[in-house]
Amino acid sequence: MARQHWLIKSEPSTYSFDRLVAEGRTVWDGVRNFEARNNLRSMKKGDICLFYHSNEGKAVVGIARVSREAYPDPRDEGWIAVDVEPVRALARSVTLEEMRGDRVLSGMAMVRRPRISVTPVTPEEYEAVLALAKSPA
Repeated sequence: MARQHWLIKSEPSTYSFDRLVAEGRTVWDGVRNFEARNNLRSMKKGDICLFYHSNEGKAVVGIARVSREAYPDPRDEGWIAVDVEPVRALARSVTLEEMRGDRVLSGMAMVRRPRISVTPVTPEEYEAVLALAKSPA
């Protein structure tokens, strides 16, 4: 099965991409939305995640990888968590405004449904983000 792409959001003051890099791995938990929970449940080990800083910064800043598939959220077993690890920071951040103004990215789930913290990303959207970030695949 082909690797899927996702976008995961966190406020940098809560959990930043730099912190993920420093720690090397984290539990992605605390998701309390049914649609986002279902997306976490669909993630497979090795799937790639765009790491988005929400509220402060509003930009995709890095790339992470799913290192452990869905399991019960340690803080609330009625919900789901996955583990993610850093891949690399983007050469330059891609802002929400840039995404809204891009032909491919303006239809992205994260742009259309900004309150959902875990959303799918098509291969075309992933490549468009990398192109705007001036980062190789």
